[in-house]
Amino acid sequence: MNKLALIIKREFIAKVRNKSFIVMTFLSPLLFVGIGLFVGYLSNMKSEMKTIAIHDETGRFVNEFKSDQEYKYLNLSQVDLKILKDSVLNESYEGLLYIPKIKQNDSLQNMVQFISNDSPSVNYISGLEEVIAKKITGENFQREGLDTLKINKAKADVSIQLNKASGETALKGLNEIKIAIGGAFGYLIMMFIILYGNMVMRSVIEEKTSRIIEVIISSVKPFQLMMGKIIGTSLAGILQFLIWAILGLSALFVMSSVFGAQIGATNGAEAEAIHIAQQQMGGELQLYINEILNLPIGTILGCFIIYFIGGYFLYSSFYAAIGAAVDNETDSQQFLMPIIMPLILGVYIGFFTVVNDPHGTVATVFSMVPLTSPIVMMMRIPFGVPVWQIVLSITILFGTFIGVVWFASKIYRVGILMYGKKPSWKELYKWLKY
Repeated sequence: MNKLALIIKREFIAKVRNKSFIVMTFLSPLLFVGIGLFVGYLSNMKSEMKTIAIHDETGRFVNEFKSDQEYKYLNLSQVDLKILKDSVLNESYEGLLYIPKIKQNDSLQNMVQFISNDSPSVNYISGLEEVIAKKITGENFQREGLDTLKINKAKADVSIQLNKASGETALKGLNEIKIAIGGAFGYLIMMFIILYGNMVMRSVIEEKTSRIIEVIISSVKPFQLMMGKIIGTSLAGILQFLIWAILGLSALFVMSSVFGAQIGATNGAEAEAIHIAQQQMGGELQLYINEILNLPIGTILGCFIIYFIGGYFLYSSFYAAIGAAVDNETDSQQFLMPIIMPLILGVYIGFFTVVNDPHGTVATVFSMVPLTSPIVMMMRIPFGVPVWQIVLSITILFGTFIGVVWFASKIYRVGILMYGKKPSWKELYKWLKY
């Protein structure tokens, strides 16, 4: 046990003293903030004005298209169609909307053309179709002697109110909020496993190629060395996450103080508008906050730590075994894909299955499967999961970890002393029998 503690201490100190570890610990939050600001800036950028020429031979639709900040519509119905097509070809216009002179609406609705050099977006074409369809529909109503005002007035706008069986008011979009919370924790677990699992693998490969491993293995058992690397690296990762959390909370506090003071200093119409908006949104927002606070927050945080540790230990055993089996990172690629695939599968199942049926068979089964349970179960917990399912899932996860460590240690024991040979899956199977 003393030797294991020494290995853990050695791995931890080696990681936290590494220059790249120190730089990324403090640089990563800045990069995330910078990327977020950059994405926000790009999303708020106004795109270049696109000019669309309209050649409406019927003269019935041209006034239905209204220019906005993105598209400008020009009525060029009097210009020859061939000239307009040449102008589009020369990029004088972004596109040309051609409406032929056809009296029958049944035929016209399938004869409208949009001519451009590049394919327009589906949303834009759908918008054009909607404008033309609305105009044709209105004309059809008039032709049949139907009162369009009465028809529009007779249209129903249904809004279903959600209520719980206990009589409390439920909120729309709450499932999306729950899956976002669970997905965030599951995604963190996946990223931690990939990031620090690779770190374990690289550490084994470096010591193996430098032959340091031969000196170390003469003093400790391979199993102790493998577990020391896994635990030491995980402690360094936890320290890094704690620093990120402290920096993030500090930045959030500073931003809230600064922007809070700026909002408090505003006067006149702006302050009044903010106050009115807060009053209008306050009631509904408070309901959402109350619903979020009613979530099993303690269970979510506690299970996050447990699945965080169990999932990392399970996958790091695979990474350590792969690092011992190969001589460089290039050779490791053939073994990494089967490891990463269950993680990706867990994310897809979480977002496409749990959100629709969190207690269904698929979601329940994969929340028990140890290779996917750290992600899928974290996405299910905000929806309320029976305690026995959580306990069973955790038991299977750590039981599988113990079994995987036993198998991985066999590969590790043989692989760390093997050089100059690219192992195959068949070779790894033979090592398990030694």
